[in-house]
Amino acid sequence: MLNIQKEMKRLRWAVLPAAALAIASCQTNSMKETTETKVDSTFAPVETKPGNTAYKPAFEGQTRINGVKTATPLEVTVLTSDLKNPWGITPLPDGRFLVTEKAGTLRLVTTAGAISEPIAGVPAVDSDGQGGLLGIRTDPAFNENRMVYFVFSEKQGGAGNLTAVGKGKLSADDKRLEDVKVIYRATPAYKGRLHYGGRILFDPAGNLLVSTGERSDLATRPQAQDLKSGLGKIVRIDKDGKPVSGNPFAGRTDARPEIYSYGHRNVQGLALHPETGDLWETEFGPRGGDELNRIEAGKNYGWPVITYGIEYAGGKIGDSIQQKEGMEQPVYYWDPVLSPSGIAFYTGDRIPEWKNNLFIGGLSGSHIARIVIEQNKVKGEERLLENEKQRFRDVTMGTDGALYSVTDAGRLYKIDKK
Repeated sequence: MLNIQKEMKRLRWAVLPAAALAIASCQTNSMKETTETKVDSTFAPVETKPGNTAYKPAFEGQTRINGVKTATPLEVTVLTSDLKNPWGITPLPDGRFLVTEKAGTLRLVTTAGAISEPIAGVPAVDSDGQGGLLGIRTDPAFNENRMVYFVFSEKQGGAGNLTAVGKGKLSADDKRLEDVKVIYRATPAYKGRLHYGGRILFDPAGNLLVSTGERSDLATRPQAQDLKSGLGKIVRIDKDGKPVSGNPFAGRTDARPEIYSYGHRNVQGLALHPETGDLWETEFGPRGGDELNRIEAGKNYGWPVITYGIEYAGGKIGDSIQQKEGMEQPVYYWDPVLSPSGIAFYTGDRIPEWKNNLFIGGLSGSHIARIVIEQNKVKGEERLLENEKQRFRDVTMGTDGALYSVTDAGRLYKIDKK
């Protein structure tokens, strides 16, 4: 039965056109998740500081939900502190990890914390500002083809830079990427230093989901709403970088066929729910208004028209509205900000109370947020590793069922039961 369910999810992503995707999504959303976490609602919300705004949520539980606490005793281990500004981490089938470092190096790291020399063959990256070597994933058939897919910021001469997707084959001796190709570029290029998005994920059909930023500046923000621009989007492409035929805007002359969803600011978290198969993301708001969204094909997620945040200098954004017909509400938002980066659903058995919970690396929040989701609603929030005072850049599940996280300061953490 489990294999049949997995095959049905794969086919939903593989062949359905946009209209059918919407129907399938509705069917999926009505499913009762088979594993629920009992939430003790007596705990106060974890956020106690005043918000940047007095904006009202669209529905109860959209922000400052009740707190939860992990009952299982945890063992937190720093495996290494010697990485250099790591950005993305993904497990290999043998239990090791591939880790990207922002300046442009790719390394192998063992569960004992041993770090390899830089893997050769990575293209030149533009590491100025928020750019660099970003998200990374291995091919689902890595054991057979050893293919690696990654996102990076790429210079485009006088035009500026952009978010690009590359692929290459990890050599048999693990020392280099071979036959490296750039398969996708999120145009137009722009002379900026911010908001590249940069996360990458395989869907069940074996296609790539990639996030792009809207490059932050007032001049580029409107492109998040522009269906002819690659900025501020989640795109769905095949392994050669071509748009997937079942994408929601396929066949339209007024839209790019690779676009899966739009109206995004700077998505740095992508994950598929382990039971429903739904795509979830986290994205940075401005000052306030960081978001957790459940992504549906073809939907508009509002930036910069609607937001629960304000400008960093304190002014309003646009018409200062939080709701508009035709634009999706976040499932959850944070004010003050968490600065949510990489995310992962917990699918292991070592800590049963975490089953299907979402874990979010917090940068300015300096903790990992545990989010309990039931029926597509947030039911509880917990802060983990808050005393470590780290900027948690990415989170992943290891093949051993433990959680792992990399921080801007170069640490690799293992989080497991005692």
